[in-house]
Amino acid sequence: MTELPDRVVGDARTSDFGWTLLTDLTDIGNRMAGSTGERRGAERMVEAFESAGLRNAGLDAFEIPGWWRGDSELVVSGPVERRHGGSHETIALPGSPSGDVTAPIVDVGDGTEREFEAVGRRLDGAIAVASSRTPDGHSRWIHRMEKYVNAAERGAIGFVFRNHLEGALPPTGEIGYHERPGPIPAVGVSKEVGERLVRLATDADAGGGERPEVTIDVDCRNEPTTSVNAVADVGPDTDEAVWLTAHVDAHDISDGANDNGAGSALVAEVGRLLCSVEDDLDTRVHLVAFGSEEIGLWGASHAAETTPIDEIDCVINLDGACRSRNLRVGTNGFDRLRETFERVADEFATPLVTGDTITPHGDQWAFVQEGVPAVMASTTSEQSGRGWGHTHADTLDKLDPRDLREVATLVAATTFRLASDGVEIPHRSREAIRDAIDDGYVRELKTGGRWPYDE
Repeated sequence: MTELPDRVVGDARTSDFGWTLLTDLTDIGNRMAGSTGERRGAERMVEAFESAGLRNAGLDAFEIPGWWRGDSELVVSGPVERRHGGSHETIALPGSPSGDVTAPIVDVGDGTEREFEAVGRRLDGAIAVASSRTPDGHSRWIHRMEKYVNAAERGAIGFVFRNHLEGALPPTGEIGYHERPGPIPAVGVSKEVGERLVRLATDADAGGGERPEVTIDVDCRNEPTTSVNAVADVGPDTDEAVWLTAHVDAHDISDGANDNGAGSALVAEVGRLLCSVEDDLDTRVHLVAFGSEEIGLWGASHAAETTPIDEIDCVINLDGACRSRNLRVGTNGFDRLRETFERVADEFATPLVTGDTITPHGDQWAFVQEGVPAVMASTTSEQSGRGWGHTHADTLDKLDPRDLREVATLVAATTFRLASDGVEIPHRSREAIRDAIDDGYVRELKTGGRWPYDE
């Protein structure tokens, strides 16, 4: 097995290149898909690619369904009255339609299938309140879109997504995807606001008293716009390539430090490190900072649709990869990729967590759905779920440059091995991927207009 030379490992663990780039990306601020900030982030990535010595650096534009936030409000009436109108109290979820609805609230807990079944017909004509948490021991992560879909399909006329982490931070996140706008208005609220809503509903159920009503008022725009991918190459000019990717866009309410400025910075840093061993690479490494991941993987889908599948050996996608220095790799069942990461982790005596569930969340899905071997690499932490991600608090101060350097070392070593050892990662058929997707994800993909398979 080819190992990354010690001099490159030393470079990775002393470099400020990635951290400087990450700092610049967070200082841009709003990098929402289709915004001027997203383009500025992509242009900064091209500058980084060029200064790192990569070739073919540039931008690739494509059309997307844009979304612009206005003001949103959540008003509680009944036994307790509250008005939550500030952006740190109530925020619309991207893809939500404009409009206002008023109805009693129904708590669906963590939004598992069992909890939705338990509330039954009570959701018809109500506003569903769901936690951002996935319960411990659940077989897979439950995405907000799945909870939103379940609520809408069961007759809810509004959706409230409450953070399960304290700190007065409402979470955001796409709910419309490729069928924008979604069918019902949707907002995010903090754990503190959400706990009050749930308490009031629970007290009414227990005592038979007045059930609180909630009014959701969402103002937003759904209009077409343009997004961009930032691309570059390193290594020999082969048709086939190992892809190293991340997304440069971030939700408009935050600086997008860990999600996913860190991933973009890592792509450029690993590209820089590989430049110093370019002559040892047998296969080209293609680097991409995708646009518009947060609203439906548009940049990744554009790249997958415009590249012959047989020219993509495999994809390493970095997303949320700086919460610690401990890697987690979602392998989507591609064992050879898992084994390569495991060998590198053993070589560096570092922890590694893997999972084999096929998930449609993350840019790797645009390739996995076609049978291309692809993983999502992130990092673990003691925080549950996204942690600070998708909130106002996803800022640079939460991250540590030492973690970024360690992850860059491990990803560079893995990419180097995949591109220089002649490791063959077999593709799978589209049918095999389709048949292995969890039923909950199937329903979510179909409702969101992202189901890629003919019936």
